[in-house]
Order: sequence, then structure tokens, then C-alpha cells
Amino acid sequence: MNTDTQILDRLPARLREARRAQGLSLDAVAKLSGVSRSMVSQIERGESSPTIATLWNLTRALQVDFAGLLEDGETADRIDVLRDTQVPTIDNRGEGCRIRILSPPEDVGGHEVYDIRFKEAGSLNSQPHKRGATEQLTVLEGKVRITSGSATQELGDGDTARYAADVAHCIEAVEPARVFLIVKDA
Repeated sequence: MNTDTQILDRLPARLREARRAQGLSLDAVAKLSGVSRSMVSQIERGESSPTIATLWNLTRALQVDFAGLLEDGETADRIDVLRDTQVPTIDNRGEGCRIRILSPPEDVGGHEVYDIRFKEAGSLNSQPHKRGATEQLTVLEGKVRITSGSATQELGDGDTARYAADVAHCIEAVEPARVFLIVKDA
């Protein structure tokens, strides 16, 4: 039989797992649930015990079963899947490009992974990231021109470039292209 302490010990990790499985940020969960961002964060860190009403709002926002969240079950053997239609995208950054965010939201500012599709002459201009930040770009299809500071290189199918991202940098499509981009902050 589960004790109250055992349930409360499991709850923070289960809520965090449910949020990540949905690909939601703390802000998104707060908006969907009506529970403040700081409270969601405190609950996930085990610093606050939610009321039943708060827990109910969170489980509804996360689309998880209230009872299943509290059950004693092994969560190590699992595969988190984000289906194609669930992958978040950014369409309003850059010119003629669509950015798909492949990394989990909690990785922002650390190790970010993107799938970017460019129309011909599309571009993504970026301001310098944190000191020591780098990017690694692999061209999956097409041709692109990379500029990092004053250095410029043209890449085609299968080519990979690593370059400084703590200076102004740009990816420009010479022809329609698709690239895989990893951003790593120092």
C-alpha cells in the first residue's frame, strides 16, 4: 500500500515527465492549467505539495490520468515519442524558412536541436549567442551558405560545418535546402 509520503515523493517527477512528454514549457502548462508558473515549478521540484484542485487542473492541462499519475509503476522502461504533427515549429523567424524544434524545451540555452527547411534564397540571421556558443550544421538536402563573423563557406548534400555562434552568423539557402542544426552554449 502506498503511503502519503511515497505518493508525494513520486508526484514531482511524474508531473515533470508528463509535461515533457507533451513538449510543454512551464509557461504553457501555467496558461493551460490556470496554475502559476512558479507554483508548477515548485511542485515539479518537490518544494510544494499541490491541493487536489491544483493537481486536478494540472492533470487536465497535461492530459494525464489523475489516478495513474499517483500509481506505483516503473517509468524507466519507456520511449517518449513526439509525432511529426506534435513537433513545435517556428515560422516567423528568418526569411523563407521553417524551423522545427527537435530538442526538449528544458534544453533551451544548453543543447538545442533543429530541423530547418529553406526556400530558395531563404535565410536565418542570428545575433551572437552566449560567449563560447557553437553551432554544428549538416546539410540534408540542397545547398546553403554559412557566414560566421567574417568567415563564409558553401555547403552541399551531406556536408557538415562547425562554427562560432557567439558572433553574428547566418545560414542562407543557395537553393531549396533542409539542414539539421545543433546549437551548443558554452
